[in-house]
Amino acid sequence: MVTASKPNNIDNLNNVRHEVSRHCRNKKKEYLKAKISELETNSKNKNIRDLCRGIIYFKKGYHPRPNIVEDEQGDLVTDSHSILASWRNHLFQLLNVHGVNDVRQTEIQTTVTIVPEPRTLEVEMAFE
Repeated sequence: MVTASKPNNIDNLNNVRHEVSRHCRNKKKEYLKAKISELETNSKNKNIRDLCRGIIYFKKGYHPRPNIVEDEQGDLVTDSHSILASWRNHLFQLLNVHGVNDVRQTEIQTTVTIVPEPRTLEVEMAFE
């Protein structure tokens, strides 16, 4: 039984690898097309600064940014809601916030102006 499931796992892994590499190739093609059209637009508009910056950035090549985050247990999280929740927890711990309810219930203190507002006569004299 164990040997029969092993080829299935290998086939699944190969299928996932193939789909991921295809997805990355497509993303790279989209990125390069968009970057080339942006460079052409900057060239036509004679926007030299953005054109040079785009060429320098284009020479560095395509670097995909994965949407993968590890949670506290070290498991990979790819769901956008889970990623947001993990960031929220991390920032709450980092900023030592007591909780969302506590933040909403705090009173907002307003400042009292010490300098009185100028009268119209003073403003007219200042213009003269």
